[in-house]
Amino acid sequence: MAQYFPPDLGGAATRAYNMAKGLALNGCKVTVITAVPHYPYGNIPKQYKWKPIKVEQMDNFKVIRTFMPPIKSVGFFKRLILIGSFTFSSLFAMPFVGKVDSVWASSWVPGYIFSKFKRKPLALNVDDLTLDDLVDLEQVDEDSIILKVGLVVYRLFFVKADILTPISTGYFEIMSKKYSVKPERIHLVRGGVDLSTFRQSSKKPDKTAKFIVLYSGAFSIAYDFEQIIQAAKIIETKDFDIEFIIQGAGELLGSIIESINKLNVKNVKIINKILSRAEVGKLLGEADVLILPLAPFYKSGKPYRGMSSKLYEYQAVGKPIISCSEGIPSTYIKHTVSGLVVTPGNFRELANAILQLKQNPSTCRILSENGRKYVEKQASIEAIGSKMKNILEGLETLSQS
Repeated sequence: MAQYFPPDLGGAATRAYNMAKGLALNGCKVTVITAVPHYPYGNIPKQYKWKPIKVEQMDNFKVIRTFMPPIKSVGFFKRLILIGSFTFSSLFAMPFVGKVDSVWASSWVPGYIFSKFKRKPLALNVDDLTLDDLVDLEQVDEDSIILKVGLVVYRLFFVKADILTPISTGYFEIMSKKYSVKPERIHLVRGGVDLSTFRQSSKKPDKTAKFIVLYSGAFSIAYDFEQIIQAAKIIETKDFDIEFIIQGAGELLGSIIESINKLNVKNVKIINKILSRAEVGKLLGEADVLILPLAPFYKSGKPYRGMSSKLYEYQAVGKPIISCSEGIPSTYIKHTVSGLVVTPGNFRELANAILQLKQNPSTCRILSENGRKYVEKQASIEAIGSKMKNILEGLETLSQS
């Protein structure tokens, strides 16, 4: 169960696809219940418009897509409408599902309903701790009624689920202490990466070509693109051979364009387009350095707890990474020795890191090789699918005893 699924943009869609394909590759019969493509702009493709349900095949699993209104995913109340719409429309997929042994859900409400209706164990995926993140980003006041109601809802689902599968160890302590989840019910399952889509580039370096620094993904509030643009402005006066590319779509597009125009930056290119996974893999492979420009959490005083699936994709294509982060992403990059870590928001430090990598191709090669080797062993979709299969089989056995 997943509201977001390719061709939708963003980490949630990517992780749901990786899990479905990973389970299928490990011999599981997988049925995905998801919404018609709609994120982030609410542009519903012609073949899905106003259809209550559509059943199709993707790779080696079945996908059942249900109705969503053509609403742009911007603001709290519009997002709430979209969540409610999928919760309702997903119920119409029930007759098309067939036999079920267990339910894995990144969309909690419909996942819970399906597990109860089918009388099967429920694994809830935890991509992020949205309520805690909103407080840290100062998007919601800690004393607000909305937040207090949300915390009650979170606790309810965390208690009702048979197991929880967070993508980051950074969530463990909060889930255990704040939401009273027993540690034995928490299982780390990485976001993973499809190594058949995200491959190392076979092209030889072209010394006459531009040195490309690339971001690919959602233009969301989780990211701070101002630090990229400010770093690009510094580099513009020092090295004419470096070009920045920001590819994706989302709510921050306007502010990105405004910042580029305000600073009159000439070495930043925007590709405002949603690409297929294969197209993203190809684009990443054409870059020299890949960047994760996370927004700083300074005001809250807390490090970043989540783990972006983007990092696995970056490592899979065999490119050095610059992670603007504190917390789990920076720890991961340091542990895998696959890139450089800079303080989020420090554009001068970012500019220096980019120049350092450009001037040291041997360092780039070592970092690239380290990242690729790590994901091959630890974070492929086959690996995460195998782990999830074992977890779900254990749940099914437990429910039958």
